[in-house]
Amino acid sequence: MSPEPSRITTALRPTEIVFDRFALRVATGPDEGKEVISAGEETTVGTDPGNDLVLSDRSVSRHHVAIRVTARGLELRDLGSTNGTVLGGYRVMAALIEPGALIGCGRTVLRLDAIGGEVRESLSAREQFGGAIGVSPAMRRVFALMERFAPAEGTVLLEGETGTGKELIAHAIHGASGRAEGPFVVVDCGAIPVTLIESELFGHVRGAFTGAMETRRGAFEAARGGTLFLDEIGELPAAVQPVLLRVLEDRTVKRVGDDRRIAVDVRVVAATHRDLREEVNRSRFRADLYYRLAVLRLRVPALRERREDIPILVRHFCETFGGGAVEGSDRRDEGESGGESGGESGGESGDEPRAPASLSDELVTALAAQSWPGNVRELRSAVQRAILLGDAAVWQDPLAPEPDPIVNVAQTYGDAKEQATARWEAAYVRRLVEMFGGNVARAARAVGMSRTHLRKLAARYGLRD
Repeated sequence: MSPEPSRITTALRPTEIVFDRFALRVATGPDEGKEVISAGEETTVGTDPGNDLVLSDRSVSRHHVAIRVTARGLELRDLGSTNGTVLGGYRVMAALIEPGALIGCGRTVLRLDAIGGEVRESLSAREQFGGAIGVSPAMRRVFALMERFAPAEGTVLLEGETGTGKELIAHAIHGASGRAEGPFVVVDCGAIPVTLIESELFGHVRGAFTGAMETRRGAFEAARGGTLFLDEIGELPAAVQPVLLRVLEDRTVKRVGDDRRIAVDVRVVAATHRDLREEVNRSRFRADLYYRLAVLRLRVPALRERREDIPILVRHFCETFGGGAVEGSDRRDEGESGGESGGESGGESGDEPRAPASLSDELVTALAAQSWPGNVRELRSAVQRAILLGDAAVWQDPLAPEPDPIVNVAQTYGDAKEQATARWEAAYVRRLVEMFGGNVARAARAVGMSRTHLRKLAARYGLRD
C-alpha cells in the first residue's frame, strides 16, 4: 500500500486523481470470508443493502463504518453506530489505519489488506463552474462530478461542512442543466418553524389553518420547470419526511387542507452539513428518503482540503469588496463570483468603492496557513474586514484579544469594553461610509445593515450622508 493512497498524476497540471485499491474481508463473525474490493474514494460497511460490504450481523448498525482514501492515508470513521467501532481494543470514532488493521464492528472483525491496483478518476479542466472557483485537485474533482450531474435529472445530495459553498454549487448545477431557464427556488429547512414547513414546501388552501387567509402555492409549485434547493435537509421534521418522500416518488404535491394532488415538474438538489447515514442510525432520518435524495452524491471539500484555492479566493474577494488585487499577483477576470461570495449591493450609480491598500502576498501566505473552521464563508468575512478597516492584520479571528491590551484598574471592565467597542465601531462606520463616497444607503446595503441604523451611527460619529 502506498503511504499516500490518494494522489494526482501530474505535479504541475494534474489530470486525474488515483486511489489505491484495498480489500476489506470478514475475518471472524457470521459473514466470515465475505469481502469487498474498494472501488473509489469511500467504502462503507453495514447491514443496509446500500453499503459496499453488507453484513448480516445484527450487532452491526445499518450504516456502521466508512473508510475513505485521503492524501494522509486511509481514514476510518464510525457512522454513529450503536455498538461502536474497535481498533486495538479501543473504541474509536475516527482514525488513520494501515494495511493489516483489524476492525471490530459488533461481533464481526474485519481485516483491511493492500491488494495493488488503482482506481483512476479524471479531473475537470475547469477552474470555475458557475460561481464556484477552484484550481485545486479537490475542487476540480467536484467540477468533474458537476459536469456529469448537471445534465442528469436525478436528485443530488450535497454533503459538506457549513460554509463550503453548497448553495453556490447547487445553483451552478442548475445553471448548467436543461432547466437553467426555469426558476431556482431555495428553502432552508432549518430556518422555518416546524408548524410552517409543510405549508412552505407544499402550499396551503384558504382556511387550512389559523392565519391562512388565502390560498398559497408552496416551493415545489414555485420551482416548476426548474430546480428546488432544499438546504439543511437533515433538519427536516420527522413528520414531514414521509410527505416529501411521496412527492419525490410520484412528482405530485397536495396543499395543506386540500384533497387534490397537483403535478410538479421539479428537480431537487438537497444539502446538509450532517452525515445523513448517522441520522438514519439514530432513527432521526428515514432510510428510504435518504436513498431517494442520494441518487447522485457529491461531497464538497472543506477549505483545509483545498488550500491551493485560498490565494485565488482572496484575490476574488478583494475585487468583490473593492480592495484591488493582491500585491504581487497576476490579475485576471474571474467571471462570476467564487467561493461563497455574494451580497454585493447594486442598482445605484456611482464609482465602486476602493480600498487604499491591497492585501500582500505575505498576508495571503498567512491566510493559507489557517485552519478556517468556517471555511470559505469565514475567509470571505476575514477579507471583507481587512478591506473595510484598511488594516490587513484584522483578518484574524474577531474574537481573539488584541495584543498587549491596556488595562486601567481605575476603569471597570464594562466601561473598558464599551470604550473599545466604540473605538472599533467608529473606525468601521467611518471606513465603510468613505468607501461608498458618503452614500449611506449603498454602504448599508453592502454589509446587510439597515439604512436607518447606519445613518444613526454615522451621525453619532460626526459623519454626513
